[in-house]
Amino acid sequence: MPDTDKTPAASDTEIETLAEFDTAVERTAQPEHAGLAGIERTARPEHAGLAGYRVQSVDLTTRTAALLTTDTAGAVFLGCAMEPDAAAKVRADGALVFPPVPHLPFDPYRGALYSPAELFEGLAAGYERTPDALSYAWFQRTSTDGDIFSSMLRSIHDDAVSDALDELLVGARVVGVMGGHAMARGTDEYRGAAVLGRTLARAGFTVATGGGPGAMEAANLGAYAAPFDDAMLDSALELLGTEPSFRPSVSRWARAAFEVRTKWPRGGTSVGIPTWFYGHEPPNAFANAIAKYFANATREDGLLARSNAGVVFLPGAAGTVQEIFDNATPNFYESRGTPTPMVLVDRAHWTETLPTWPLLQALAKDRPMATRIALVDSVSEAPEALARLSGPTG
Repeated sequence: MPDTDKTPAASDTEIETLAEFDTAVERTAQPEHAGLAGIERTARPEHAGLAGYRVQSVDLTTRTAALLTTDTAGAVFLGCAMEPDAAAKVRADGALVFPPVPHLPFDPYRGALYSPAELFEGLAAGYERTPDALSYAWFQRTSTDGDIFSSMLRSIHDDAVSDALDELLVGARVVGVMGGHAMARGTDEYRGAAVLGRTLARAGFTVATGGGPGAMEAANLGAYAAPFDDAMLDSALELLGTEPSFRPSVSRWARAAFEVRTKWPRGGTSVGIPTWFYGHEPPNAFANAIAKYFANATREDGLLARSNAGVVFLPGAAGTVQEIFDNATPNFYESRGTPTPMVLVDRAHWTETLPTWPLLQALAKDRPMATRIALVDSVSEAPEALARLSGPTG
């Protein structure tokens, strides 16, 4: 979760914390100042109060006095709780107010990405009681009922998550690590994926995964382990190996992860981008920032588009094959600019088990992307291949 004292970027008109709201209100009383301490206003007079700002999912029930004395005309309030007299005054000013939606297990207007603690809150009583599980249950009930209100809430939520994800990744060099959910803790393959995540994080990359179990969890774990000595990762892998899979018990699987986080707090950062479309697969607890979506297509495209420093594809099944060609298509057409590196790990898997590599080579032939693809035998070779592919195109 973001720091409540966060200073927004100069072009930001979003108010996402009480600290930002207080700063904005204070500045409206000082029209001689040209800007708002890090929040740039749209073109309008300095006395225009909060006009042009978007106040996003901030609990304003303790700011009634400020709302009653501040001009809010032209502002937009998204899911902000207010006392009745303050809400009436804000509407009378002409502000656009989208009230909180009661009885939802998620906040559709959220201004920040999820944390593991938020999604797994209540885990002690069983995973089925957590916001993550309850949101999946809501999605299952509403995804096919044709209710436009439910579909609107999902769309608003996913757009808010994308906005928060873009804010988080400004200036970051992001490497995506893709792979199957079936990779079990305690295996050599899981260890290899964890070492890969740690290597990438220590090299200054932001590791981004699909946010689920298996290879995804391993890469996020490796990034979490980056600030610690090598013995920490060995110990964490041993502890996690006592619960190899999220089946049969998500609760036990997740508790083992939180035990690691408790024993080694303040680990390194990474991003997980999972989806409730595959809600039977829980998110992993090692990505400190989790961008969870309802729409899988939005999630898939967004994950790959934000992997601006390349993608490493570990062995997987249908989902990973789909991701390979979802990434290959914009590289083929250069629709996102210069093709980004693609490293496929495990020659036998990608040439025999699922012969994806020959087709990728055929697509790349005589195109700039041909110098951006590589097939390696082991995960230990992936960082060097990634670095080699990042040079100028031929």
